[in-house]
Amino acid sequence: MSHLLLLLAAIGLDRIVGDPPWLWHRLPHPVVIFGKAIDLFEKPLNRSTFTAEERRLNGVVTILLLLFASAAVGLVLARLFDHLGPIGMVLEVIVVAVFLAQKSLGDHVQAVARGLQQEGLEGGHRAVAMIVGRDPKTLDEAGVSRAAIESLSENFADGVVAPAFWYAVAGLPGILAYKMLNTADSMIGHKNERFLDFGWASARLDDLANWPAARLSAGFIALAAATRLGAGAGRRSLSAALRDSGLHRSPNSGWPEAAMAGALDLQLAGPRVYGGVRVSEPMMHAGGRDNAGPDDILRGIGVFYTACAVMAALIALTWVIIRLL
Repeated sequence: MSHLLLLLAAIGLDRIVGDPPWLWHRLPHPVVIFGKAIDLFEKPLNRSTFTAEERRLNGVVTILLLLFASAAVGLVLARLFDHLGPIGMVLEVIVVAVFLAQKSLGDHVQAVARGLQQEGLEGGHRAVAMIVGRDPKTLDEAGVSRAAIESLSENFADGVVAPAFWYAVAGLPGILAYKMLNTADSMIGHKNERFLDFGWASARLDDLANWPAARLSAGFIALAAATRLGAGAGRRSLSAALRDSGLHRSPNSGWPEAAMAGALDLQLAGPRVYGGVRVSEPMMHAGGRDNAGPDDILRGIGVFYTACAVMAALIALTWVIIRLL
């Protein structure tokens, strides 16, 4: 139960402070440390001299060891903080806030809208390149705007809801293990020749770990849309999530993206270019508007922050119910 109060405090801290650049220019971010740990295993265990079966087995062993190690670190920290009393509670709130991405995500996406408004398409290309993997030069203003909104939606699920969920379920071991897994998926979970086998286990486990958060995030977005944009937007958001989430190539990302598409009455996803390769996907909420702009990005950010508040309200309500039981 106390974890829920600490989680609420961490959500508030992250919303206010975010990821201050002055701090992470001086200290390595924990996710950077996770990345270096993954590299230590990947380089010697994913050589082309191994067979595909050996690389897949090495990948399974790697991610299991990394998850065990990160959960063990989380357990040690939890025990240490328990012994430090109020100081330990403050430290735990700070640690949890580091692994949430409300303000940093909102700031990065807002930079895309600002780039479009102040510098035109060139400014939008420069800003959106910081948050998406597709080729920004292939995007017009509507494409840049849709890409920013899609990134905002997807990262709401795995950058905010999922770490909060796993901390609520399993405390510091849960959130550290989740962030290790999510980092591994982003580094070695790609379906390319190099990582197809070695990253197989990381990608599949990440899909499993994000399953609850993806569906919760769609519900939070629908409630936020109803709160901020009206009941019709909320109904449209929920309907789009239930109808179109399966159109996405990911088993999870389609839920928040379709929910946001319905909330803003915009078409999202569809064909795009990654590394010079065209990826054809159907549009989610195909009946929505096809001409997005910076104002839509800003509306999406408003829905995003309201969805974060809805999540916090649900956590607070859960704490009250547990207290009364």
